[in-house]
Amino acid sequence: SLCLLGINKMAGIFPQDPALPIGSTLTATCSVSPDLGLHASSLFWSLNGRRLPSSSYSVLSPTALSVTLPGLPASRQRSGDNLVCHNHGGHVLAGSCLYIGMPPVKPVNLTCWSRNTKDLTCRWAPGGQGETFIKTKYTLKYKLRWYGRERECEEYNAAQPYSCYIPRDLALFTPYEIWVEATNQLGSATSDVITLDILDVVTTDPPSGVSVSRVGDLEDHLSVRWKSPPALKDFLFQAKYQIRYRLEDNSDWKVMDDVGNQTSCRLAGLRPGTVYFVQVRCNPVGIYGSRRAGIWSEWSHPTAASTPHSERVLSGSCDSKSGDSNSTLRRELKQFFGWVRNHAYGCGGMSIKLYDQWRVWMQKSHNTRNQVLQGDKS
Repeated sequence: SLCLLGINKMAGIFPQDPALPIGSTLTATCSVSPDLGLHASSLFWSLNGRRLPSSSYSVLSPTALSVTLPGLPASRQRSGDNLVCHNHGGHVLAGSCLYIGMPPVKPVNLTCWSRNTKDLTCRWAPGGQGETFIKTKYTLKYKLRWYGRERECEEYNAAQPYSCYIPRDLALFTPYEIWVEATNQLGSATSDVITLDILDVVTTDPPSGVSVSRVGDLEDHLSVRWKSPPALKDFLFQAKYQIRYRLEDNSDWKVMDDVGNQTSCRLAGLRPGTVYFVQVRCNPVGIYGSRRAGIWSEWSHPTAASTPHSERVLSGSCDSKSGDSNSTLRRELKQFFGWVRNHAYGCGGMSIKLYDQWRVWMQKSHNTRNQVLQGDKS
């Protein structure tokens, strides 16, 4: 509820709408016009709708009644607490808003990022305990470091109270100075100034066109492909990508960090006949020669695919020797790919090329071994 303000010209409270630190003692006086024909001793006080005890009153004159409130606690609402003077019948004669709180502390943890170099979003945290108990205004200010006038960010997010969005008119290749000012009725405080170049704090839209597909009949592999963030196609940069994936019935993601600048990757060591969800995100590195890595994008929307069912389930083979050799082949392949992942880059083209060469060689070797065995039988 909003705080009541002065109501009746025939009566008034002093001080009107005071701001006081927590723990203060306040003495307020209600003065009424003699024309009302009321005696001060017939009046009473209330705070936030609760009648205050008459032991805290003092009759100063026939038309003035004071009340003393020691050790005031923090305001129950940011719009102020209602201190009201009533006549003997309960009619409101006058009201005052009490703002009991703390001055703001220096805001901290100011960070900013730009999506595709087009805008700037900044976020911070209130200093200290973060609660002043009275309305505190935070203003994000910025200016070009060596010239230009001071400007104020205007688009604040009600859902995220300690953030602001600058949608346009930002300069590239020139550092900005950015800071936050916090003010309320009890004081003000200013954050440290941060200096940044827009190109050093770029994040992108998530990679687009993410697709996940099987790798032939390999039961424990999936291939992931995606496109570079479209909004950065005109910029000179090297992207870093990350992939994460999880089982359909599991909320735990496994992250692959070593994808590098490629736009494809093969996942290995997966469960046969299982649905996986896959996501990709991007970090733009070195936009227009910037020496700093960018900021990771959001993850792409999950894309789902399933690995093939195990051959042992689908083949229905009764040849135990054939089954044993297939099992041995799969085990050897997995062992080799495990070695490759430890000695090369998990999603690197070299490791995939080596793996495919090894797979072809092992299959040829396996076929040759079967032909020799068949020759021996004949």
